[in-house]
Amino acid sequence: MKKKFKMFGAAAVVTSLAFVAGCSGGGDDASGSGDGGGNESVSVVLKTLSSPYWKYVEAGAKAAGEELGVDVTVVGPSAESQVIEQVNMLEDQVSQSPGAIVVSPSQPDTVVPVLEQAAQTDLPILLIDSDADFEGKTTFIGTENFTAGQEGGKLLASMLEKGDKVALIAGALGNPATDDRIKGAKEALEAAGMVIVAEQPGDSDKTKAMSVMENILENNGDVKGVFAANDDMALGVLRAVEAKGLDTKVIGTDGTQEAVESIISGGLAGTIAQSPYNMGYQGVENALKAIKGETVEERIDSGIDIISAENAQEQLDFLKSISE
Repeated sequence: MKKKFKMFGAAAVVTSLAFVAGCSGGGDDASGSGDGGGNESVSVVLKTLSSPYWKYVEAGAKAAGEELGVDVTVVGPSAESQVIEQVNMLEDQVSQSPGAIVVSPSQPDTVVPVLEQAAQTDLPILLIDSDADFEGKTTFIGTENFTAGQEGGKLLASMLEKGDKVALIAGALGNPATDDRIKGAKEALEAAGMVIVAEQPGDSDKTKAMSVMENILENNGDVKGVFAANDDMALGVLRAVEAKGLDTKVIGTDGTQEAVESIISGGLAGTIAQSPYNMGYQGVENALKAIKGETVEERIDSGIDIISAENAQEQLDFLKSISE
């Protein structure tokens, strides 16, 4: 497979090289065994495989496995809120003695004991998307979620007037990635003079976020903007505001294909696109380096891009290229 390079121009907050190999996500709640056919094996444990964002991570991991000749197993629970299910999956993968583990912890504090125990056996452990502090960690690969939230807040504020009411829709309680996004957005919105009238968890679920937004609108029908900590929730929020016939600006996070298509059709106002494909690819790529005893940087930034109507088509073309 040959890599392509994806770069956005002035819209890029962090210009990143996107390693894109023609490979589709595939898989169910727990999927991907033996992809790559190599002598080395890497287990990838994600927060879930039930959303487009994590499918992109899975696609990147599997593409790296095929290109680098690594057996890659990708698993994830039925939902990001299923923390114990993820812990059980992680324990199971560790027990199978892979060459390295790549993991995105839903609740870092909950999985740290498992990771610490695994690290004592000199098993390389690489974290992607969400970080955790423990002895023996090889690296963290991902976006600075606080920065992503800040950029989302700035983008939303640029579409509103000082003093406008806004709402924040967070992920599952205790999810550090979505928590940090909300903190960043909140800081940017308040600095721009917006009035935050609601902050509620949507559990990274489209239907739950729609219901939460419907309740918010009961008491705050004049909300002018909403920042959601992922695109699924943003799309749920959009359904709620459209049902009320409101012209409320909704910004999401992740840059999924459905969200980008919504931007193009005049639905969502924008999204902060992270690089989930990069995270998966670089996770496996650096896991192989660790297995071979090569030097791996302690922190690797996978980059973010601001997506709005001006560059949504370019982002959509990129996303489609992943599954060609």
